[in-house]
Amino acid sequence: MSKTAMLRNGAPWPVRWGLLNPWTWFSLSVMAVVLVPLLFIAIALLPGDDEMGVWAHIREYRLSEYVQTSILLCLGVSLIAGCIGVSTAWLVSMCSFPGRRVWEWALLLPLAVPAYIMAYTYTDLLDYGGPVQSALRSWFAWEHPDEYWFPAIRSLGGAMVMLGLVLYPYVYLTCRTAFLDQSVCVLEAGRTLGHGPWSCFWRIALPLARPAMVAGLALVMMETLADYGTVDYFAVDTLTLGIYRTYTNLESYAAASKLAAILLVVVAIVLIAERMSRGRRRYHHTTSRVRQLPRWQLRGWRAGLAVLACVLPLILGFVVPAAVLVRRAIRHGDIHWQETVGNLAFNSFQVSALAAVIAVTLALVVVYSARLVPTWLTFASRRVSGLGYAIPGVVIAVAIIIPLGWLDNFLVDVMRERMGWDVGLFLIGSIGAVVAAYVIRFMAVALGTLDAGLGRIAPSLDHAGRTLGAPPRRVLWSVHVPLMRGAVFTGLLLIFVDAMKELPATMILRPADFNTLAVRVHQLAKLEDLGQAAFPALMILAVGLLPVIVLSRLIATARSVEGVS
Repeated sequence: MSKTAMLRNGAPWPVRWGLLNPWTWFSLSVMAVVLVPLLFIAIALLPGDDEMGVWAHIREYRLSEYVQTSILLCLGVSLIAGCIGVSTAWLVSMCSFPGRRVWEWALLLPLAVPAYIMAYTYTDLLDYGGPVQSALRSWFAWEHPDEYWFPAIRSLGGAMVMLGLVLYPYVYLTCRTAFLDQSVCVLEAGRTLGHGPWSCFWRIALPLARPAMVAGLALVMMETLADYGTVDYFAVDTLTLGIYRTYTNLESYAAASKLAAILLVVVAIVLIAERMSRGRRRYHHTTSRVRQLPRWQLRGWRAGLAVLACVLPLILGFVVPAAVLVRRAIRHGDIHWQETVGNLAFNSFQVSALAAVIAVTLALVVVYSARLVPTWLTFASRRVSGLGYAIPGVVIAVAIIIPLGWLDNFLVDVMRERMGWDVGLFLIGSIGAVVAAYVIRFMAVALGTLDAGLGRIAPSLDHAGRTLGAPPRRVLWSVHVPLMRGAVFTGLLLIFVDAMKELPATMILRPADFNTLAVRVHQLAKLEDLGQAAFPALMILAVGLLPVIVLSRLIATARSVEGVS
């Protein structure tokens, strides 16, 4: 076989230089950008110097609390998100009741609300001085807090509810897709055997949808472990909060790195458990869903309960926080503060847009390299480059400090020796460090969308370009990118929105005089000044609506294509 032979059936381009192919090396370089910081975190687990006994103190007095609280928070949030997501997905997929087509996309709206903004608004609403408790004291003539009991919003239970209300759409999306894809024959057989909606759900649909449900819950757990704003505001001592406090308050990089390594182990356990839950079992259908299964018609009180089950998550997860923010913004906003918000918005848009463009560009080259040179190296690079999304932002922020510091010193030495320029460190404590953290964390989003988009392009187009003598770079930018512009736009949009909402990585790596909308909202909320935080929080919420709109349009398109009513 000639050296230009394909390494894999359907490979669109010959491998002219073997492992020296520049596409392979570029793909490996992107993998290194993601992998090297994680190696520094892994090294932190090795015995080493303990600055002023910080790690010994944390290990003896705080570590078990951090781990236990993180696990309890994950379990509680998963229970809430799982119950809401699975039940609503089943109702809108398999039942007919008033407003079903509206709830189908409206149930995604809580995705637009960051959990920390949810925490601020509900604290304003339910705290001792808030309107709810004030109204109760007025109605029942209570004068002191010891005269009545009211659940504490700033607690572990409160954090579970806040995170559960904003994260259930992950489970809803995966389970809804699984329910709609299930075989008509299986479900009709259940109906023929006398199973009603409840019995079919428990005995047939839910077991078949188990992989999708577990995948959604794994996403929920990873987002819970990555949360910083909610647990910080509620003073819930999780590993994420411990890492941030150790690095910023105790100024111990070594101890923070060890906590980050432990958090990575917990994330790895979640991912491994998700994979092991499937084991060797495979869930598939021997027949396809060639027609729509008639939905169960819910009437009377059953229809009312179905509407209530869909309305409550929407009201609690989106309408209430949005209404609180609007009320606060109208009552407490002023012209001077709105001018300041403009600067914050510019900072946020600047770093988010830059990170989105860089991440999508790198992801595009990685997925195209795997298509162009389908070796185990390029596929390994594709896998490893997508690990960042599973890693909490606070871990990435701590992980890249040492590599960036080394690179900073190297560049400073080169400029001094080669050019005679005596410049200071310009990567650490700059927006470049913030952008680097965003790219590492969110590149997986672009990899997923671009991989799917590139997979829909026939290899014959690559072969045609090769026949015409066009180099791979030209084929990529002139042929593939225009054809997959929808996937490119989706990747840019999703990364932009995620970066706008990112909090811990920004707070650790930002320059001293650089604030984003998310950072300033958190600072003001910590100062109990939700009135001034309301307008920038509304801007974050408005930006968060963009991917929800895209998802709702995709749902509507899928419905029209499949002829689903």
